[in-house]
Amino acid sequence: MGHRLSKIYTRTGDSGTTGLGDGSRVDKDSLRVEAYGTVDELNSHIGVLLALDLPTEIQETLTNIQHDLFDLGSELCVPGYKTIFDEHIELLETTLDQFNVDLPKLKEFILPGGNQAAAICHVARTVCRRAERVAVSLARAEKINPPVVKYLNRLSDLLFVLCRVLARQNEGREVLWQRNRRSFTNKPEEK
Repeated sequence: MGHRLSKIYTRTGDSGTTGLGDGSRVDKDSLRVEAYGTVDELNSHIGVLLALDLPTEIQETLTNIQHDLFDLGSELCVPGYKTIFDEHIELLETTLDQFNVDLPKLKEFILPGGNQAAAICHVARTVCRRAERVAVSLARAEKINPPVVKYLNRLSDLLFVLCRVLARQNEGREVLWQRNRRSFTNKPEEK
């Protein structure tokens, strides 16, 4: 394989457009660019999470997901190109089930946090949800490969489960939401 980038700046985007993988040019704020840009942002958050000391099984899972996300982003960057298939989604579901099997059933919503790893994973989860929303908008405007949206949906579920697993590391715990934790009573009006 030759050099992909010999020069980092090209000046071709100075007018507010960018080149897609098929050579066509689009506005930098197009839904397609927003979609693969958000996937890139998600991949970066996962990279931050991987910079922490994580259990080997979670490291391997997240590294594989980073490769998938790079493929998914390239698919969004090249109209008509397909790299994500139903098998990717099935693997996410299997992985999710494996991590979820020992977790207690949820009775309340969980606040983002618990420890540093879980908090960063929650950020990745919410960025994944945004990537999914942008991909849905793109799918309404242009044709994209349907497994892309499914992959992002299932990935956000897996990231949620990983948040729960990570929150329990090093004797940590999840922070459960307490409905109406601070109740304020109406004060009588002054006369």
